[in-house]
Amino acid sequence: MGRSDAGPRPAARSPEILAVIPARGGSRGIPGKNLLPLGGVPLIVHTIDDALEAERVGRVVVSTDDPEIARVSREAGAEVLLRPPEISGDTATSESALLHVLDTLEEREGYVPDLLVFLQATSPLRTGEDIDRAIGILLEEEADSLFSATTLHGFVWRLAEDGPRSLSYDHRARPRRQDAPEDVIENGSLYVLRPGILRREGNRLGGRIAVYRMPPLAVFQIDTPEDADLFRSLITLPEAFPTAVRPTGVRLLVMDFDGVFTDNRVLVAEDGTESVLCHRGDGWGLSRLGEAGIGLLVLSTEENPVVGARCRKLGIPFLQGCRDKLSALEGFARERGLSPREIAYLGNDVNDLPCLRWCGLPIVVGDAHPSVRAAARWITRRRGGEGAIREV
Repeated sequence: MGRSDAGPRPAARSPEILAVIPARGGSRGIPGKNLLPLGGVPLIVHTIDDALEAERVGRVVVSTDDPEIARVSREAGAEVLLRPPEISGDTATSESALLHVLDTLEEREGYVPDLLVFLQATSPLRTGEDIDRAIGILLEEEADSLFSATTLHGFVWRLAEDGPRSLSYDHRARPRRQDAPEDVIENGSLYVLRPGILRREGNRLGGRIAVYRMPPLAVFQIDTPEDADLFRSLITLPEAFPTAVRPTGVRLLVMDFDGVFTDNRVLVAEDGTESVLCHRGDGWGLSRLGEAGIGLLVLSTEENPVVGARCRKLGIPFLQGCRDKLSALEGFARERGLSPREIAYLGNDVNDLPCLRWCGLPIVVGDAHPSVRAAARWITRRRGGEGAIREV
């Protein structure tokens, strides 16, 4: 496509870049979708984290009509603009929300960004690095707009009323797969555009269009309950979704004892003396965390001499006999001026659920009870008592 008059090109200075995340309160497919707890945090927080991680992005704004989305977004570090009812219904376009943000910021502050990054909360499989790279491609190619896409391997057909017909190739002269043209599918994860394009075209894409290629997994979007279940599985696998675990900013690791330090079994002697098995490698890992400046705490429901003995040997503070583990953790955090987002929690069973849901980085061991796995952002490969702590 040829050059366009979509607006002035940024000068030698770094361009001012605004990221906007539209997030309505209503959703037909999944009620409350943007606040759906996934991997320990609401869905929209994943996208806010991505935008805040991007080094090129100067401001992050969430456009919403929902007070709870607004509250969660502010707590996650984004600015919030409440959109009017006329652009908040099911038929409202994302473009109308983007224009509302641009108009409001210009009217209130005289703020006019050079570039606009449009991020959809329903496409969370991206990173801040993806956003930075996409911006770089648009600038390098001197494009006016850009969309993220996934390469579509194979031969594409269109199902029409008169029967299927081949789209990406001529089925009468089938080429070798490696000789077929490259086709991509718009994955909806991110868009970068010059504001002039949006105002002139009323569309997120126009002028000279560039493409940012992403891995096949990035085509995944959350639109149905089944999608949410799949995402919950993906986000617990660091190999498949390494950005799900965001340890940046964690200042304290809190651990349950039984089933985390141990394999959840107990040896009972004839005189009633109890003993447990722990993994020596866990102690080494904990010492490394301490050297890195990460605080440590053991939080146990039961009161047992073995807990104190192990923790004293490792030099770890501990609280035991905690029937309400969350209250104990909140009190510990307040005394040290720590927010939930600065705390990682490692557990294994149902009594850990309140703490896992409260903290910023919920982790469970590989053999954790099924009911707590859904609350975790990371499930270790190793089982409790078999090196799970060292893995963390």
